[in-house]
Amino acid sequence: MRVQTTIEIFDYWNRIRGAADAPLKSQVEPSAVPHLLQSLFILEARGDGDIVFRLAGTRICDLFGRDLRGERFSSLWAHGQHADIERTAMGVMDHAMPALFNATGYSTVGHQASFEIIMMPLRSSHGACDRVLGAIAPVAAASWLEIVPLELLALDRSRLLPEKFSKVAPAELRPINEIVAGKSIGFGQAMRRVVSQLLSVEAR
Repeated sequence: MRVQTTIEIFDYWNRIRGAADAPLKSQVEPSAVPHLLQSLFILEARGDGDIVFRLAGTRICDLFGRDLRGERFSSLWAHGQHADIERTAMGVMDHAMPALFNATGYSTVGHQASFEIIMMPLRSSHGACDRVLGAIAPVAAASWLEIVPLELLALDRSRLLPEKFSKVAPAELRPINEIVAGKSIGFGQAMRRVVSQLLSVEAR
């Protein structure tokens, strides 16, 4: 992680989860991170399988020039990446493991900017991970971002953030998109293989 916003919200998520793999959504206190709220979002999985914005900070809505509440998360992304983005969001919830994206945002008039996007699982009171707490932040300031809305995001890289598996050396971790591309398998399968690898290393 390189962006202060994503670093701070990840640190906060880690603090409130304690020894659990994911915190309860009721543990998230907006007053604890007031300076980050404009860049934060919450996603929820609907019964029809869609992953939609339950909440989106004003800075995120301004980036895209519209209110994103109720809109599908995949709608922000390049058409060919919709399915992968939805599988990633579902994987974060199904496996209670956060993920970090590096993406490029493109405007309708040809501007582009780099973004860091983090997604972290949240649990309901009944124990299931059914929501995602996340943040979208530009890697570098760009004055046009306040004037010209983004048309889409294109995924450059995604990877897991397995904080609980602290014994795993960096060389033993592979970005999820590299696994998917190299083996032509779905995100869910890739996630399961990485989790199995991590558990195997942790058991040594």
